[in-house]
Amino acid sequence: MKKAVNMWAFPEGYTPEACMRLAKRAGFDGFEPAFGERGRISPESRDAELREYRTFAEDLGIEIASLACGLYWHYPLTAEDPAVRKKSADIVRKQLRAARLLGTDCILVVPGLVGADFVPEQSPVPYDLAYERALNGLRALAPYAEDLGVTIGLENVWNKFLLSPLEMRAFIDAVDSPRVQAYFDIGNVLLTGYPEHWIPLLGPRIVRCHCKDYRVSAGTAAGFVDLLAGDVHYPAVMEALKAVGYNGYMTAELNAYRHYSDHMIFSASAAMDRILGMR
Repeated sequence: MKKAVNMWAFPEGYTPEACMRLAKRAGFDGFEPAFGERGRISPESRDAELREYRTFAEDLGIEIASLACGLYWHYPLTAEDPAVRKKSADIVRKQLRAARLLGTDCILVVPGLVGADFVPEQSPVPYDLAYERALNGLRALAPYAEDLGVTIGLENVWNKFLLSPLEMRAFIDAVDSPRVQAYFDIGNVLLTGYPEHWIPLLGPRIVRCHCKDYRVSAGTAAGFVDLLAGDVHYPAVMEALKAVGYNGYMTAELNAYRHYSDHMIFSASAAMDRILGMR
């Protein structure tokens, strides 16, 4: 397995180049940029700009591990408004194309929302409708992903949707595309379950993993803590991943420190070395 770090771990205002330089200095094999609504890596980006990032990474000796995106909280595939659902699908298509230009074969997509307490502008969607809309939306997007050779990795998040590994597995199988799989977030599971239980059930459907840690006693998003400071049983998680043959990227998804934020990149790298058994 290889270790990467997500762009959200860096202070706001860091350019992709600055993030990659620091990630490389800290010993990461890969870097996961984020696809935004506007800015350096977004639908506004020119093809030549995205290719330049790919060349920069290659020259630096770091890989683009995957391409994240936080826009699906505001433009979900499951929205009541058909115009929002259309925009969401358009974001997926543009994110897939950007990933191809950046030289990675995986994007992170939130499959939809039944509800999210921290996104108050999103009204709750009945569960059966959310399931139907997400399934139809991803079935329609799958051929585009297949043509580009880029996988849509569906992340398990706090969206009150696809709440168990059995349901996530059945949903992915119902989409029925080799290019729609699971982007497994280890820390997100702790609120309602155990990641080492999810892994055997998702098995070969896991194409990427986000690494973070969570302190269950907090019960809110304030419970996300530094790697190895929470309740994730990382030895069991690693054994489960090895048992299903996972050998992909483990990407640290953390919040930037308020001060001395570069230190967090180095401490996360050291923690991941322990998790991955590198030292």
